[in-house]
Amino acid sequence: MSDITIVWDVANGRGDWQQLGPDLRTGNDLQTAVLLSLFTDRVANSDDVIPDGTGDPRGWWGDVDDETPIGSRLWLLDRSKQTQEVLNNARDYITEALQWLVDDGVVASMDVQTEWTRDTFLGAQIVLYQPAGPGVVLTFAWAWQQIS
Repeated sequence: MSDITIVWDVANGRGDWQQLGPDLRTGNDLQTAVLLSLFTDRVANSDDVIPDGTGDPRGWWGDVDDETPIGSRLWLLDRSKQTQEVLNNARDYITEALQWLVDDGVVASMDVQTEWTRDTFLGAQIVLYQPAGPGVVLTFAWAWQQIS
């Protein structure tokens, strides 16, 4: 059985469901899993600096006492400067968010690369190597609202 598909809305920077007639569109389970993993706010670690200064570690209430919370810590990079360190952190946060796919045997391995694709855009290329079959390549770009 297929899962409900999340489709990325580039113009609004969010994922959404689509209807196919009277039903919700299904299929494309791997891409949906990646979108949920990357664009859901994972709870901050105790030593993470919260960028807005509120101290709110975000996260999902269902992750309380869970060893592997869902989502990513990419939100911690909001308003960071465009530096190599931020690219490294973004790569690490993406890898951390998708590691469950490897642990659960959904994919055999993955490669993650990040770069400044152009002024104010952080880009990520993710290659997911399936246990049987070709690798799946996903690319994302985020508009970057850096601090001066």
